Amino acid sequence: MNHPYLAMNLTQSDRILRTIAGLCLSAVGIALVSQHMFGMAPCAWCVLQRLILLAIAAVCGLAGTGWGKVIVLRLGAAIATILSICGVVAAWYQYSVASNSFSCAQTFADRFIAGSGLDAAVPWLFGIYASCADARVELLGIEYSIWGLILFIVCAALALSVLASRRPQQG
Repeated sequence: MNHPYLAMNLTQSDRILRTIAGLCLSAVGIALVSQHMFGMAPCAWCVLQRLILLAIAAVCGLAGTGWGKVIVLRLGAAIATILSICGVVAAWYQYSVASNSFSCAQTFADRFIAGSGLDAAVPWLFGIYASCADARVELLGIEYSIWGLILFIVCAALALSVLASRRPQQG
């Protein structure tokens, strides 16, 4: 039997997860436009954040497809929260350490992206074309890494709101 609260809560949680996916895909789209149309070459930490954003989008997109399973929603939200925290750490490291360094070569981001082979397999998306210092770019007076940090915090907060929502009761 369908309970009205169950339907509302799942719909709202689905919508929140799809919103997170949309935000992440939009951010990657903006990064790609910045790179390919305006010549803003990404560093290893920028590319790592793209990968994290795409992973969050995939998880939230799949979990928010309306399967109607509370466990799927909660698992998706939990994974999105963990990935968002990873994104916060990456964005903060890029802003506070990497962008003040001449090179990001041999940092975790550089080793991870190069080791995964993504930079060679999909260079238009995951290619590393700048040092961290050279990739320090502002949009509306705020560095891209801070925009990324804000986005990851928003994603984590939204995912946590799905986790914190009252558990729907079957009627």
